[in-house]
Amino acid sequence: MHPKPTNITLDRGKNRLEIVWDDGLISHYPLGHLREACPCVECRGGHANMGMENAPDDMLKLTPRRSYTMVGLSAVGNYALQPSWDDGHNTGIYTWEYLRLIAPPPNA
Repeated sequence: MHPKPTNITLDRGKNRLEIVWDDGLISHYPLGHLREACPCVECRGGHANMGMENAPDDMLKLTPRRSYTMVGLSAVGNYALQPSWDDGHNTGIYTWEYLRLIAPPPNA
C-alpha cells in the first residue's frame, strides 16, 4: 500500500508545498522544483517519456527556469493534486505515488 497524505499545506511564505504522510514522513517541495518536475505529457516531452520510470531521481537537482508561484491547487479524486501555476500551466496531475517518489530528503 502506498502512503497517502494526511495534511497538505501550500506555504507561500516559504515558497513550498508541505505534505504530511500517513506514515509520519513530512515532505517539503520547493515550488520551482515541483513545477520543473511536472509529470504531464507536454513537460515530459511526449507519452513515451511519462510514467514513474521517468520521474526525476532527485528533484532538487532540477534547475527552475524562473521563479514560479502556485496560484491554485485542486484535489483530483482521492489520488492526486493538480496545481495551477503563474505561467498558465495547469495540466500536471501529481499522484500521491509520484509525489512520494520525488520527495526531497527530509532534511534537505
